[in-house]
Amino acid sequence: MSALNTDSVRAAIESFPDPETGRPIGSMGQIKEVQVEGNTATITLGLTSHSSPIADEIADAIDSKVVAALPGTQVKVDIVDHPRPPARLGQVGLRVKSVIAVGSGKGGVGKSTVAASIALTLRQLGSRVGLMDADVYGPSIPHLLGLSGRPAVNAQKKIEPIMLNDDSGLPPMPVISMGFLVEPDQAVIWRGPMLHGSINQFLGDTNWGELDYLVIDMPPGTGDVALTLSQALPLAGSVVVCTPQEVALLDAIKAISMFRKVNIPILGMVENMSGFMCPDCGKTYDIFGRGGARAKAEELNVPFLGALPIDIDLRTGGDEGRLANVLAENARARTPIEAAAKALVRTLASKAAANPPKPSLPTL
Repeated sequence: MSALNTDSVRAAIESFPDPETGRPIGSMGQIKEVQVEGNTATITLGLTSHSSPIADEIADAIDSKVVAALPGTQVKVDIVDHPRPPARLGQVGLRVKSVIAVGSGKGGVGKSTVAASIALTLRQLGSRVGLMDADVYGPSIPHLLGLSGRPAVNAQKKIEPIMLNDDSGLPPMPVISMGFLVEPDQAVIWRGPMLHGSINQFLGDTNWGELDYLVIDMPPGTGDVALTLSQALPLAGSVVVCTPQEVALLDAIKAISMFRKVNIPILGMVENMSGFMCPDCGKTYDIFGRGGARAKAEELNVPFLGALPIDIDLRTGGDEGRLANVLAENARARTPIEAAAKALVRTLASKAAANPPKPSLPTL
């Protein structure tokens, strides 16, 4: 058994994969400091804001690694910020680490609410997030977030997104949507090439800044927006939202097939409207069934990210443009979404560990 000292502690954890890149934290300069006093080891570990949603889980894993290698050691892990700017991504040169498309096989399953909620929750958990509404024909993100206004064009000919800047103390979240560009009662009547152009403009001509995650709310169904996205830049993957009943699951399977055909990885399925707990009697009613998405995910060998129950406060908050406030203030409403967001980041970390990218020079 190795003696407890700074070298043995470093040796125990230096091969642990960085959750963002999958490369060993020892080679990435993320073991900032190791101190040993008696039988206690204090480790200062650097994590990027991309990984902050699962920082507690990483700290627990580091603890377990040290105890396994050096039994009897008391471990304290302090997480500090490890800045790492994103490289330019794809033909559009987007400065974002992970682009996540949220789609569904059909409308009416709460896809936009889930997309917005995931973006807001990742932001609350410490990541830098942007939200793009690619549902050109039915943009609902501005309404859910209570945002309005018309994006300006800056001196560099870039579109300035509308910023969600609430009183949470968090960095503003950039949001772009066709809903900011047309009147609420006007329909967008476009053919494919115009749709293709607008998506590329939203991606490449918007001043997103530097982001950890860009969450994209996809149109329902299996249209050509997924093909446009796959050609514009490499996506980290997609999240498929469905409800538990069989007719919705059949359409979700088509969405999964679509993403696979355009080479967009499937990060997981979310079962929305999964049960309703009556606030008066406390009894849970499975209005649309329960567990269908989990079973289908297992059948298709796709990660299951979580089940989101029907929540009156979330529904009311979205209708009133206060979705961000409800998620920030209501722990009961936030908990299932938070679990799904962490599962999403955990899936990305697993993919990175299984296939760590080779280091590359940044694009100037």
